[in-house]
Amino acid sequence: MTKKLLLLLLFVLIIIQFIRPAENHSDKLSAGDITLHFWVPDTVRDILKQSCYDCHSNNTVYPWYNHIQPVAWWLNNHIREGKKELNFSEFAAYAPAKQIRKLKKTAHEVEENGMPLNSYLWIHIDAALDKGKKNILVWWADSLRTIIARDSGRTTAAH
Repeated sequence: MTKKLLLLLLFVLIIIQFIRPAENHSDKLSAGDITLHFWVPDTVRDILKQSCYDCHSNNTVYPWYNHIQPVAWWLNNHIREGKKELNFSEFAAYAPAKQIRKLKKTAHEVEENGMPLNSYLWIHIDAALDKGKKNILVWWADSLRTIIARDSGRTTAAH
């Protein structure tokens, strides 16, 4: 009985290797990409690419273990959820009020060590945000939030 169960499990593991989710890649910047419409200094852009874009853009750099199921499904779910929460590749398409909320939440998550996720940092050690990078991201998010609020005629609450 145990041998049959193990063989069945092995068969299922082999079969699921052929059921792959679509990967999150784009050949070009989306029309709504934040960098095409808003002020994103090079230092901020570099931090976003290294620490945020895998889950919060239309371009994920996949690790080698993405070729193993069910790990790819788990990663795909994280990416879908991350993009649903905030997608820098589509940021300009958000209404100004939503942009302001997302930037405020971004600053808060970074300050409170909520992002990047600890599970992401287990493998992507270089994505960890030191105090300097956190300060840069928070400063940028707050500054951009103020600019968007000013340009859209809205007011922002202090974070």
